[in-house]
Amino acid sequence: MRLLIVIAVFGLTLLPLCRSEARTLTLEQALSLAMEKNRDIEKAREYAKYVQGKYVEERSAALPQLSLNGSAGISRDQSQQALMGIAPRQYNGLIDLTLSQPLYTWGKINAAIRAAEYGLKTADQQLRLYRQAAYRDVSAGYYDILLARELHNLALENQSQKVRHLDEARRKYAAGVATDYDVLAAEVATENARPEVIRSDNAIRIARERLRFLLALGPEEVDVVGSLEMPSADRPTPETYEQALLSAGKQRPELADLRLRIGVYEELVTIANAENKPRLDLKGGGGWHWTSLDEPGPNRTADGAAWSVGVYLSFPFFDGFRSSGKVAQARSDLRTRQIEETRLLDSIALEVREAAYALREAAEVYEAVSGTVRQAERLVQMAEKGYEYGVKIRLEVEDAQLNLLQARSNLARAQRDYRVARVNYEWASGVAGEQ
Repeated sequence: MRLLIVIAVFGLTLLPLCRSEARTLTLEQALSLAMEKNRDIEKAREYAKYVQGKYVEERSAALPQLSLNGSAGISRDQSQQALMGIAPRQYNGLIDLTLSQPLYTWGKINAAIRAAEYGLKTADQQLRLYRQAAYRDVSAGYYDILLARELHNLALENQSQKVRHLDEARRKYAAGVATDYDVLAAEVATENARPEVIRSDNAIRIARERLRFLLALGPEEVDVVGSLEMPSADRPTPETYEQALLSAGKQRPELADLRLRIGVYEELVTIANAENKPRLDLKGGGGWHWTSLDEPGPNRTADGAAWSVGVYLSFPFFDGFRSSGKVAQARSDLRTRQIEETRLLDSIALEVREAAYALREAAEVYEAVSGTVRQAERLVQMAEKGYEYGVKIRLEVEDAQLNLLQARSNLARAQRDYRVARVNYEWASGVAGEQ
């Protein structure tokens, strides 16, 4: 039993070593992979195939409809005895090729084809929508990993520093220049640094899992390489709210998609309005028919070619107001989509303004904390040197070290927040990933 427990523990210890090596990606590689494998983007590609099929279906209504029909049967009518004295069995057979071609439908077919064309264009906007969302989410996930790793490094550095202080306190205690209180305080500080190391290490794993989900890599591990250093302004972005809002009105794919759908509903009104209007159809057919009568005496059999062609008018001028009800529903659906467009414009305006404020805030925070790290490093050097010469107490050194840790953490978060805010601003403006 003890041997099994040892083997189990040993196996669990080796389990992380058996996992596949992580795939390390730059931001550009992660974005490229997302455009290829992201589930939402794959769904948009399938939607494009669906609307292509819908367009072919609607276009078929304007093309000739051909069908081949054949039949063979036997019948007997007892009422024929009153005329013929007998009721013969009758054998019939035919094979026909029929044609049907609409000539005039009051605009119904043309409207259906135009609606399908709008549907084709919505597929492009759906693909752009998910591409931009993937660009935003993958970029944020990439920067989250870099931030988590930076915070983990800071936590490790803080723990190492606490361990060095503990070693120093023990040496001083052994030399008789420090008390057991100093040693105990250093031990407590060292132990208090461990939870942050554990939490930050777990934060790295969680961030990597989120990115792996966005990239749809399955069981494959993923990691990133890069830096949180502030980027240069190498990509143009609108500088004012008005420019960003104008860009969003032209570039946001969900807005373009909704406008195309409004075009579809306009055509649906035309289709509903044509339900009770006249239409003309050309119908014809041709084939071979045969008939045989089974009666006393010689059988009578005949066969030969048969054909027919004609133009047919249908005018359902009264259908119990069913068409009027369909028109009212179609117009209501159209008006609903127009209201949704106005609402979406208001929502986009709010998103652009919030993204602009967030970008400005992130830039100002970064500017505020960018110089603090150097000052905090100098303060730690001064405190440690003063403690070495006996003019500073241990509490002042720990305060200086805590300030440095906070300054570095704030700087890393400010760099990440600025990068993500920039991506969100580009997304709100409708230009994310479009350069």
